Amino acid sequence: MTILLILGAALVILALVLVSAAVGTTAGGHALSGVDKSLALVRALTQAPKELAQEYDEPFGDRIMAPMQKRASQLAKRLSGSDAPERIRRKLDIAGNPAGWTVERVLAGKVIGAIALFFISLALTEVMGVGFLLRLVLVGGATVAGWFGPNMYLYQRTYDRSNRMQRELPDAIDLMTISVESGLAFDASVRQVAMNTEGPLAEEFSRVLREMQIGKGRAEALRGLADRTNVADVKSFVTAMVQADSFGIPIANVLRIQSSEMRTKRRQRAEEKAQKVPVKITVPLIFCILPCLFIVVMGPAAIHIMDSLAGM
Repeated sequence: MTILLILGAALVILALVLVSAAVGTTAGGHALSGVDKSLALVRALTQAPKELAQEYDEPFGDRIMAPMQKRASQLAKRLSGSDAPERIRRKLDIAGNPAGWTVERVLAGKVIGAIALFFISLALTEVMGVGFLLRLVLVGGATVAGWFGPNMYLYQRTYDRSNRMQRELPDAIDLMTISVESGLAFDASVRQVAMNTEGPLAEEFSRVLREMQIGKGRAEALRGLADRTNVADVKSFVTAMVQADSFGIPIANVLRIQSSEMRTKRRQRAEEKAQKVPVKITVPLIFCILPCLFIVVMGPAAIHIMDSLAGM
């Protein structure tokens, strides 16, 4: 208890000294405390020229992340080859240009992903205490997965988008056919599809309309649509429309024929998938279903035989 009292008194005296130093004055009567000096220093720092403080006013992403991303993308270009940006730009166009994904970010993501997964896998294998050979395989596999991670993501986006466009194309052509037969022009029928439907095909038709509004020809805008996709049905539809526009063929007849062909192709694809089911089900049938069936059927007989041999 005495020690606590002494400690409390010492703290009170220290506080009084600090307060007196803060509010004390010099012999001339001018305030010259430590607090005033600190405030003056703060004012001097806050009143620094904008050129000196501009670097520190920038956000963290612009000061740190942007240069890091730039260096990572440059390293990825050296490792991937000179044509890597063009190939990635092509993949981004086919994938629909996901929000926030640019060529530089994809290249930087490959390097950052490889480095991050390398260190993560290295730490995990160290914690688990695996052997050197297995550790080498796991670390190498994780590094390769980090490098090809953005490519795999773009491939999956491209695959899903292409399948959806292929499914939506017959219905879109039907809507265009009805619109043209009711008296609308081809551009207006394309606008109807863009306004009344959703999905990647509607987005592409909207882009075609915007390109036509800024001065591109109809054929050039449609060819741009074919270049931004890898769906064979869309390419054939664009080719038919461009040829009809060039030779003056009635659009309604071409659209009706295209609609019939697209629906026939969709039915054929469904039949093709149905024919593949017996082949695909063979592997799980052999390795998963038949062993369980053999155990159920042959198990009691095997137990009875073993009991009989043991009795003899």
